[in-house]
Amino acid sequence: MAITRDRLRAYAQLMRLDKPVGTCLLLWPTLWALWFAAGGPPPLGILAIFVAGTFLMRSAGCVINDFADRRVDGHVERTRGRPLASGRATPKEALILFIVLALVALAIAWPLNAAALRLSVPAVVIAASYPFAKRFHALPQAHLGIAFSWGIPMAFAAVGGRVDWPMAAVLMAANLCWTIAYDTLYAMVDRDDDLKIGVKSSAILFGRADLLIIGLLHGSALALLAFAGWRVGLGALYWLGLGVAASFAAHQLWRARHRDRAACFAAFLGNNRLGAVVFLGLAMSLPPF
Repeated sequence: MAITRDRLRAYAQLMRLDKPVGTCLLLWPTLWALWFAAGGPPPLGILAIFVAGTFLMRSAGCVINDFADRRVDGHVERTRGRPLASGRATPKEALILFIVLALVALAIAWPLNAAALRLSVPAVVIAASYPFAKRFHALPQAHLGIAFSWGIPMAFAAVGGRVDWPMAAVLMAANLCWTIAYDTLYAMVDRDDDLKIGVKSSAILFGRADLLIIGLLHGSALALLAFAGWRVGLGALYWLGLGVAASFAAHQLWRARHRDRAACFAAFLGNNRLGAVVFLGLAMSLPPF
């Protein structure tokens, strides 16, 4: 099959190259972990590997997600134009693209130490299994949270040769809470469609308590990040970053208060700023040498 410009465009859309916010949401907690693990900027080579790996694994996750949802995306307003749902790419092409991206991600990770490499294999398995979770349990956002948190122990292993599990566990718990919060806002966009086609989500599970639970999850994530900062004695700039992040979280709830699709999606997108300001406060609180 000839690789035309239209097909390349379809592959790019399968990888969500036109929607980079998901890559950022995966990257921020990975950067948090690298800076906590190194006590400042990590070695440049390790940083480059994790940035590239984040991009590749998020792209691979999007491709396998569309493969898993190829029969339902056409029934959802937001997703009916995706390449597999619209017939602009085939399931076979999607699987080949997923395998290529996963293999390239593993190849890029190869220079890392053995401790980090051992953790890279579960990362692929968790990312590949997430899209199918929504068929089997009511909180697939938790599965996504685990997938989006796996770079945290990998970062500790890559920097220090071993995982500082007490600190890694705190950061993973914070990111798990944050991921469920923002992905629930994302799921609220599709809630009516998901109810019709039988797809499970936290937005359906939480019902009218959705905004309350999102607020509690955001609060828990920030509290855990505060504990991590207190544990290593971070300075005022880190706390300022957390304060600004808390204001962003509150604004998201206000924006989504009527549960309008467009407002919920905008609130979801706002989490990129939240993750960025936490990282900015962290980076400015740690010495650059």
